[in-house]
Amino acid sequence: MPKITSIEGRIIYNSRGSKTIEVDVTSENKFLGRVCAPSGASVGKYEAVSFPNEKPEESLRILNENSQKFIGLESSDLKTVHETLRSIDQSPNYSKIGGALAFTVTIASMESASKSLDKPLFQILSSESSFKFPFPLGNILGGGAHAGPGTPDIQEILICAIGAKTIRDAIETNLSVHKELRRVLEKEDPSFTNGRGDEGGWAPKLENIKALELSAKACENLGFTLGKEVALGVDFAASTQWSEERQKYVYERAGFVNSSEQQIEFATNIIQKYKLIYAEDAVHEEAFDDMAELTAKFPDTLVTGDDLTVTNKDILTKAIKSKSCNAAILKVNQAGSLYDAFEFAKVANQNNIKLITSHRSGESIDSHISHIGLATKSKMLKVGIVGGERIAKLNELIRLSEHDLIRGMAEI
Repeated sequence: MPKITSIEGRIIYNSRGSKTIEVDVTSENKFLGRVCAPSGASVGKYEAVSFPNEKPEESLRILNENSQKFIGLESSDLKTVHETLRSIDQSPNYSKIGGALAFTVTIASMESASKSLDKPLFQILSSESSFKFPFPLGNILGGGAHAGPGTPDIQEILICAIGAKTIRDAIETNLSVHKELRRVLEKEDPSFTNGRGDEGGWAPKLENIKALELSAKACENLGFTLGKEVALGVDFAASTQWSEERQKYVYERAGFVNSSEQQIEFATNIIQKYKLIYAEDAVHEEAFDDMAELTAKFPDTLVTGDDLTVTNKDILTKAIKSKSCNAAILKVNQAGSLYDAFEFAKVANQNNIKLITSHRSGESIDSHISHIGLATKSKMLKVGIVGGERIAKLNELIRLSEHDLIRGMAEI
């Protein structure tokens, strides 16, 4: 099996222009795996620390000091690479080396192995003999932490082409809705500047319900029926509204405050009225019982934990026991290493929790998560719709459609 012959890193910049770390792992002196770490704007309380003291330079220094520990390891042996990282940092949240370093080293190692073995990355990551494409889930309208003042409090309104039979049809449908929404927004507000948020969704000056209405209108204008050919999703990112001090959800932009009961009602009305296929973090990250209430109410909607579960298998186990979600986001850098994320995926799949592999708002042009979505049997791939760093993931799915091992779309 291929062995690691060199490992080195550098500081580069993500799609927001923020510093991050990129790591190169080379096997057999010629097979390069290269990975750049993403970062989130809406960050769960319990996810891995990106960088020690918020400094990518610290992670790079630690990598340089410990690089010899990785030389000679089999690049395809994810567990041993993970354990080597853990020998340097035993903290629960990677506070010493940074989760971003664990992310880059483990994925770069596996990419290097895939090139050495001349197999696509998804095949190296899974023992399955057949695969199905996850449905692309894309941000068409952004607010919250992903866009500026005047935009909705709701962080993301999303589109998913649930009726698509091929990955190309799914991507093209999402693109067409995104483009039509621009026309709808320009008609609604002739002064709309076509501004976009971090993940490529339009960022208009609208309150929450109006934003949802116009998103639904864009779908209908194209002849789509919500819940049939396409469906909307919402990332409420409710932890960003939650005030620990007041024990209320404070919607500053819209000018209202919700109690916990009112928040459940608020989310319920939106899920019902707009026939959502997907509802993420509708309540704050520690409201397990409130999430359980929504999950019981909407068995046909992916009631999804992100800040709730933070790609942490122990927290997911707690959520499963309390029936707090029927779906969960998988973000490798929330967990830290790829090994940690796969342990999370194992618990999810064993307990019929549907997985949505997701990008972060601060991204790179890497497309590894397209492979990770396939390998983890994810039902959806949340990677945006436009922007070079988002399109890179979608284009990789099209390239992967040339493989005989991937047949058809996932069953949501």
